[in-house]
Amino acid sequence: MGTRRRRVSVIYFISKLVKWDDLSMEIISNPTHDEIKKAAQALKDGHLVAFPTETVYGLGADATNEKAVSRVYSVKGRPTDHPLIVHVSCINQIGHWAVDIPEYAIKLAQEFWPGPITLILKRSQLAKDFITGGQNNVGLRVPTHPVALEVLSQFEKLGGKGIAAPSANKFGAVSPTSAQSVIDELESGFIDEDLILDGGQCEIGIESTIVDCTNYLPKVLRPGAITKEMIESISGHVLKLTEPQSNTRAPGMLSTHYSPRALVELNAKAETGDGFIALSNIPTPEGAIRLGSPSNTEQYAYQLYELLRLGDSIGLRKICIVLPLTGKLSEAIFDRMTKAAVSRK
Repeated sequence: MGTRRRRVSVIYFISKLVKWDDLSMEIISNPTHDEIKKAAQALKDGHLVAFPTETVYGLGADATNEKAVSRVYSVKGRPTDHPLIVHVSCINQIGHWAVDIPEYAIKLAQEFWPGPITLILKRSQLAKDFITGGQNNVGLRVPTHPVALEVLSQFEKLGGKGIAAPSANKFGAVSPTSAQSVIDELESGFIDEDLILDGGQCEIGIESTIVDCTNYLPKVLRPGAITKEMIESISGHVLKLTEPQSNTRAPGMLSTHYSPRALVELNAKAETGDGFIALSNIPTPEGAIRLGSPSNTEQYAYQLYELLRLGDSIGLRKICIVLPLTGKLSEAIFDRMTKAAVSRK
């Protein structure tokens, strides 16, 4: 599995031929304990640090530092009323950021943290408008990636309370799952004191599940690796198949998002010269350019964003995607690619 997973990122890296020594920010590959402490100090000093999580790479800033957080919005081109997720090191930190936490939310945190799930909770006084987008709630998550956890731990030892870390890409674009993709997206926005921690390819490749925990019953606002069935099992609540529209704004809820420069078409016939992504058991249409052949939905999610970037890097005008119909991550893939397809129409 390791060999198969590395192949896509290697092809993409070679296609870009970027010299890291020529970049203004510092890139640290396979960071040591001391280098992670350096990154934590940079965050405490108000600088930005991009780091890997198990889902995608995040663009981190001290979540209590309004000036640092404003740079996140500026570098990403993100609307300031669009809330950010606050990352913390463990469940014990939840009380700093949230109040009136329902019992089912505690159960979800105990079961799935660290992990790819974000809980939307009623905010405490620590969670200011510049983090919440002016809402009375805040998104919290504990990632599993060892680099992310160590950064959070070292940051908290310096007195930090949490790291705001949206995906390290331009707003609405394809999320980055490698350090190279962070550079491709945001290089022009970094300064000398900023850092990128290169922790390899992200394990899952699709953003976290987001669950609204501000009401009596939980609501899934964005599907991910933690599925509806898993949430039902732990929370003790049966989620309706069709939830009423939530008034909560959260990352990834816009109708257009996750978009490459190429036009994305779903389950359409690929013509000559079009990019093509489908499970390995689906043959390549004549003349189409096969970008990837994942064997299951986990590999599909893992490769998807890098394959979209590969299509852009070779100048494809259109990418045709055959969505997987079953599997743990099929709903999340459908959600992301449906929004990607809308964005370029």
